[in-house]
Amino acid sequence: MPIKLGPAGVPLSCKGRTIVEGMDDIISLGLETMEVQTVRMVAPQHFEQYWQAGVLANKTDFEMNIHGPYYSELLGNRVERGRSMTKIETTLQAARTINARHITLHAGHYGDMPPGSAANEQVANVFAGIVDRIHEIWHDDDDEFPVFPWIKDGTPSKIGVETSGRQELWGSLEEVLEVVNHVEGTIPVLNIAHIHARGHGKMRTSEDYGELFDEVRETIGTKEFYCHFSGVEHRSGNAMHYTQIKKSDLNFEPLAEFIVEDGGWLDITLISDSPLLEHDAMYMLQNIEKARHRQLERKAREDRRRALAAQTGTTPSALAAREKEQAELRQKDAEPTAPKTEQEEKPAPKAKAKKADKKEEESVFDLDEEDDDDLF
Repeated sequence: MPIKLGPAGVPLSCKGRTIVEGMDDIISLGLETMEVQTVRMVAPQHFEQYWQAGVLANKTDFEMNIHGPYYSELLGNRVERGRSMTKIETTLQAARTINARHITLHAGHYGDMPPGSAANEQVANVFAGIVDRIHEIWHDDDDEFPVFPWIKDGTPSKIGVETSGRQELWGSLEEVLEVVNHVEGTIPVLNIAHIHARGHGKMRTSEDYGELFDEVRETIGTKEFYCHFSGVEHRSGNAMHYTQIKKSDLNFEPLAEFIVEDGGWLDITLISDSPLLEHDAMYMLQNIEKARHRQLERKAREDRRRALAAQTGTTPSALAAREKEQAELRQKDAEPTAPKTEQEEKPAPKAKAKKADKKEEESVFDLDEEDDDDLF
């Protein structure tokens, strides 16, 4: 069950702002991956630090990934697609330089095309061209690349098709799986926050995650998953913006429980998209460790129960029921009984025969009205 966690970009706590310094900080935190952000543009001066990052990643087995431009128009006209492909080409070159395992890309708006097979076919054709291009870049026989040993010995980056979080954008889970199923060399990028938002808050239990990963595995037959996770504010099936995990209705605990309990077959990379970046990546790591400890404790109890059942001639289920009953009794005994107050012990005073003063009555009713105002 290989699990790698890391932030989407240079950590917030990193004093330097270069990718290499960010990698050093990520490794010191006990994390194993990062996603370089080229969401808007890749300036030529960035390639020096990209090369240094690639060398370091190759020496340390640190997993590098890269995110392409956010704004793409792969379903637009020829000019719009050409503009998007120019940006993507720069990302592909940067991916080769840093030895990226995954390249995450968006398709963009539906444009004039309605959702359906025609839109999916056009997206599939574009991504098939991108896969061909990354193989050309990786296996360019005219270049020797003496400082890029991963080019000669490694495999080209996998092209990731990311799920989108808004209804007007191409990229529902079903659309992504259909394209990936038809284009070899692509993988689905499961942005859990987007899937949660687009599904009106659907990812709530470990069973929900089981259904999600089973659907992907049954559709495209993979055990390798590349995922983004963050808190998200959403409305009417649309993601509004990312939030830190603790301030969202998208909880990480159910995913951690699924990974530990039923995800032994997974090879998963988890990227923190949270505004807190590495802090929420560490939060995810801690939750996975807690889930592992709970699993070990439960297995230890079950082993002890089986051994005791064999000695006493009873069954583990009977012992479990007895333990539950004893725990309930202990909890009941531990509950403090509230002592009677002095007012409760005193007998109620007899009602006076005389009528109360009118002013006193008014003041009593005034207090009641004030209490009602506070309550509502």
